[in-house]
Order: sequence, then structure tokens, then C-alpha cells
Amino acid sequence: MKKKEFAVIGLGRFGGSICRELSFEGMPVLAIDIDVEKVNEFKNIASHAVILDSTDEDSLKDIGISNFEHVIVAIGENIQASILTTVILKDLGVSRVTVKAQNDYHEKILHKIGADRIVHPERDMGKRLAHNFISNNILDYLELSDDHSIAEVKVGRKMVGKSLAELDIRANYGCNVVAIKKGSEINVSPQANEALQTDDILIVIGADNDLSRFEKHLVID
Repeated sequence: MKKKEFAVIGLGRFGGSICRELSFEGMPVLAIDIDVEKVNEFKNIASHAVILDSTDEDSLKDIGISNFEHVIVAIGENIQASILTTVILKDLGVSRVTVKAQNDYHEKILHKIGADRIVHPERDMGKRLAHNFISNNILDYLELSDDHSIAEVKVGRKMVGKSLAELDIRANYGCNVVAIKKGSEINVSPQANEALQTDDILIVIGADNDLSRFEKHLVID
């Protein structure tokens, strides 16, 4: 299955965090910024890194931005550049555009011009978003420490009909399933022999590297 291709425009703290995490997860990422130093910083992290003014439509056309499935606009303080970039991306046919909003007024404008998702850095961590971008099955991702996290994941196709005992997630991936959500009910002591259903949601805790392996093998369809 072909991996999603991402482009991140704006390599400040927020955009840089998303770019690093997507790259860490093995996703193809194009890093874009108008600042030479920032681009140089990500040359060995992202798949590609380019110096570019994202408000220049021709420049975005030249790099084939419309071929990317998901573009994240993480431009810093320049709200005008953020808005113009978003308009251009949607005009060029980018199917999914996620934009960092500076404030509520900025968010309202972004909604009006067709941004597909709007995030506030103070509310949404780059790491959490990166995992959600990779797969719709990864619903939430919360850092517990520098190297341990808890993930809320929708049961992937590879897991449907199998029990926790069959999957043996702890032995195979080093992660622990601490609860299963079925609709509005949360089972904090799931039976090992109970078959998982399509809409079940697992709450899984573990080291970041272990969670990453678990997601890649069982969660991402």
C-alpha cells in the first residue's frame, strides 16, 4: 500500500514537531520554509526540504504541491501568509489542508476559505496530530513522558474477529491494552478471549518505539 505523502509549510516549533514525527514514523515529508536556516535544519530529517515562499502560486505549482495528499500549513505569526497559502492550496486542488490558527478570528477566516482542519498549537501537540494524520484509526495520542505515550486507536482490519490473547500485543509489541471502548461503555479489564469488533477502540500504553511498531503492523490499514 502506497504511503501518504505530506508537505509541511512552516518549520517553526509546531511545524518542525510535526515534520520530525512524521519522518520518524517513516512517512514521506516535504519540508518547506522561506527561511534558509530552517530548511537546512530539516534537510537530513525530511524526505526533501525546499526554500520557498508559499504565497507564490507558481512556486507551489513548480514543486507539484497538488500531488500531496495532505499539506500542513504551520506558518508562524504571519496570518496573511497563512490565509493566502491556504487559498492557493485549495485552488490548486490539494485534497486535505490542515492549518495552524493564531487566534479565533484567524480560525473563522480559515473555515470560510475551505481549510479542512484547523488546529491551535496550544491545544494540539504536533506529535498527537502527526499520528492522527498517518491513519484515521489513530484517534488520539498523548505523551506521558519523553519516551512513553498512551494511544487511543480504532481496531484495524487485521485485528477484527481476533481476541487479545490471539494478538498477544504485550508479547509481540511490548504494549499494554488498558481498556476497550465499545460505544459509550469502557471496559477497563477486557477479557483476553473476547473477539474484537470493527468499531471497538483500544486504549494502549507503551514506549513510543513499541507503539509505533504496533500501529504500523496492526492499526494502520
